[in-house]
This record gives sequence, C-alpha cells and structure tokens, in this order.
Amino acid sequence: MSSFLLFAFVIGYFLLLLGVAWRTSRHSNNDSFFIGNRNSNWMLVAFGMIGTSLSGVTFVSVPGTVGDFAGTGYKAFGYLQVIIGYWIGYLVIAFVLLPLYYRLHLTSIYNYLQTRFGAVAYRTGALFFIISRTVGATARLYLVINVLHIFILRDMGIPFGVTSFVILLMILLYTFEGGVKTIVYTDTLQTTFMLLGLVVCIGYILHNLGLSAGGALQALEAKGLTHVFNTDINSKGFFLKQILGGMFIAIAMTGLDQEMMQKNISVKNVHDSKKNVMTFSFIMVLVSFLFLLLGGLLYLYSLRQGAVYQGHAFVLGGKNVIGDDLFPTLALHYLPQSVSIIFIIGLISALFPSADGALTALTSSFCIDLLDLRNRPGYSEARQRRTRMTVHVGFAVIFLLCILIFKWVNNKSIVNIILELAGYTYGPLLGLFAFGIFTHRELPNTWKTTALCLLAPVCCYFLSQYSARWLGGFQIGLELLLINGLLTFLGLWGLSRPGQARPGGMVN
Repeated sequence: MSSFLLFAFVIGYFLLLLGVAWRTSRHSNNDSFFIGNRNSNWMLVAFGMIGTSLSGVTFVSVPGTVGDFAGTGYKAFGYLQVIIGYWIGYLVIAFVLLPLYYRLHLTSIYNYLQTRFGAVAYRTGALFFIISRTVGATARLYLVINVLHIFILRDMGIPFGVTSFVILLMILLYTFEGGVKTIVYTDTLQTTFMLLGLVVCIGYILHNLGLSAGGALQALEAKGLTHVFNTDINSKGFFLKQILGGMFIAIAMTGLDQEMMQKNISVKNVHDSKKNVMTFSFIMVLVSFLFLLLGGLLYLYSLRQGAVYQGHAFVLGGKNVIGDDLFPTLALHYLPQSVSIIFIIGLISALFPSADGALTALTSSFCIDLLDLRNRPGYSEARQRRTRMTVHVGFAVIFLLCILIFKWVNNKSIVNIILELAGYTYGPLLGLFAFGIFTHRELPNTWKTTALCLLAPVCCYFLSQYSARWLGGFQIGLELLLINGLLTFLGLWGLSRPGQARPGGMVN
C-alpha cells in the first residue's frame, strides 16, 4: 500500500482533531485547561479513559504477547492475570481515593500530601508523578511513532527524529488552549476509532479463516494459546504476582496519577465520578480480552500465510514478527488495503490519547504543584496563561528527547518495560499516599522525606536484579511496585512521629 496514501489519512485525522480542539477550546481559561471547569460528562470521561489507559502499547504490544513466549513472563492469554488485578485496583480507586479527592476539593491530587504532611511531601509526590508520567508516556509514544516511521514515513525518506517532532507538534497544537476541556472530547473520538480498528481487524480475520468467535477460541485452545494462569511460583508470570502487581499498578498508575485523576475530578460530583471508574473498569476488561483474542487470531492467520516457528522466532516472509512487530506487519502487508487504513487510524487513535493527556497533566502538575502558579502574587490570568503555555512547550521538548533515547536504546517489548518502570517510579507515591491514609503520624517537613523516597527505588533495583540469586531462584515480577511502596511506607514510619487526626487521615 502507498505510504503517501497512509500518510494522507494521518494528516486528515489530525485536522479532524484540530477542528474538535478549536470548537471545544473557545472561551477557555486556566480552569478549563486544568480541570475542565469541573463540568465534564462522566460518560464521556469513562469512555475516553479507555483510549488513554490502553494506548498504542495495548494496540500493538498486547496482541503480540499471546505467542511471545520468550521474555514477556506471560503464556498465551496470561496478560489477563494483570487485567484481573487492574479491576480490583479500580474498586479501591472508586471507593477509597475518589471520595478523598472530592472531600478535599483537589485540583491537583498531590495537594492531598500538602494537606496531610506539608510542602516537602507535596512537592516530592508531584516530582515522582512528573518523572513517572514522562517516562511512561514517552515509552508509549515511542512504540507507535516507531511503527509509523518504519512502515510509512521511512519509505518517504523522513528521518525518525523528524517524524517524532512533527507528531509532537500535532499534539501540542490541539492541546495548547483547551487542555482537559478539549481532551475529554478528543479522547472520546479517538477511543471510538481505536475500538473500531480492533473490531474490524477481528471481524476480517474471523471471516478469512472461516471461524466464529467460539470456533476461534477452540482453534486457539488446540494450539495452547488460551492458557491464562501461570502456576510456577518462581516465575515472574506467577498468577498471584501478576494479579497483586496489576492491582497496585492500577491504584498507582490511575488512582495516584494526575493525568488519569485530572479527568475524573473534572466530573461534577463524586457519585458520577465513581460511576465513571466502574464503567471504565468493566469496559477495560472486555477490551483487553478482545485484544488478546486478536493476538491469537493474528498468529493463526500468520500460520495460514506460511509463518513458521524457528526456536524462539516466529518467521513470516523472512522476518521475525513475534511480539510488537506482529500486528503492524500483518496489517500493512498481509491484510487488504481497507483494513490497513483502518489499522493506521486505530493506531494513531491509540497514540494521541496517551500523549495529549500526559502532556496536559504534566503541565498542570508543574504549574500547580511546583510553581504554585495560581497563588503567585501579581500573576494575572494572562500571565498565568503565558507561563502555562511555556511549560507546555517545554514538556513537549522533553518528550522529544526521551523518545529519541528510547530509539537509541531500541527495546522491543515496550509493554513489559512500562510495567517494570512503574514499579520503580510509582512506588514512592504508593508509599506516601498509603502512609497518609492509613496512619495518623506526621512527617518532618524536610529534605529527608524526599531522600527516603529516592532511596526506596534504588534498593528495589538491587533486589530485583539479584532476587533469583538471593532467594533460591525466586524472580520478582510486577509485585516490585508493592515492595517499593512498602519500603517507602516503613521508611516514612521511621522518620515520623505520632500525630493527631488530620484531613485525609485514617479516620476521615
């Protein structure tokens, strides 16, 4: 298929987003950018969050895990173990964290740490969010930009750096004014296109293979591709590790993440916000299963096209297409042109929600949590707007640099990298919030709190690297996040002193 034709669809899609952004950002102000004037429709937020949570990583990487037995820690449908954990985590978000955020009328969720512990803990939490979201968002961006570059723009002679710059410029343009107010609508549009791409690809392959949904599951089961639970306790993919890790990843990467919660607390009231999270959680489980089903169908379709296993490789047309390369290769070279176009639209629909929300949330957190922009004396609405725009552009530049670093490192299994990095960067946030919610103790308002939160991930790194040697073959998987949070919690206990009940504490 012509690279120029596919690129034309990318440009057309961006122009559509720009039109939506222009429409929704009229008469916007700083409150529109930060929290959507607390007037977002909960149904739109719930639906749009699907696209933000799944992103290009799910669209490209998750289908590849079904047959990627060489390094994911999963077997066949084993990724469902993590999804089960996610669903449990969303219950905690809906019934523990959201009531807390609404009761304290938060714009930035890290204001909770200021209310509970003081300015140092507050800025420490915001700093870890900025690090976490920057790394996670740019890893997701890298995966999709790399696919677009390899399969479309490289043939047009466009370098990877230029591809990255242009796509970030697109995202910057349509988030520049409206922020959250715009993203609630653009994410809804993009989630629709992403799910359309998923359903069309599943439907075409089922039709081509002459299978019903039930027949497809039977065919996958016959090849051992529907296995879910890993019972090897020493494996990183052991089901209890995956479920427990998934639960705390959902709590940390959604409930303690300003990007995700910024949209939730833009809903009118806590009751609607709870409905948003619970609706989102059920849809998330269903959509994740469909992506795994698609992965299984892609392997069946590949075998029909002459693919063969060679050791740990899965070779089609002389190329190893296991993992992240499977879906793009088949969609753009082995499926009809119409399906290829739908794949590209679905892919960029998965790209933009994970990037636009991150860019907006990072700008909001930096301006509110670190600069305290809205309370600065002498800062008019216009001056706040200029500062916010400067920060917004600055984060776009940081995104570009991080994407280029990922390209240089050239890691293949992005979904696993993101989950592993989350264990290190979100652990201190988990420890800080848990310590604030479940104890009445007070922390010193000094650099020691920040230093301890930096020390915990370092200890976890060495524990993760040497766990098999120290623990008789036991490998640490996704439970690293829980261990990191627990080390932070224990360290904070050692630094703290008894205190009285405060807003957001255990008895509130």
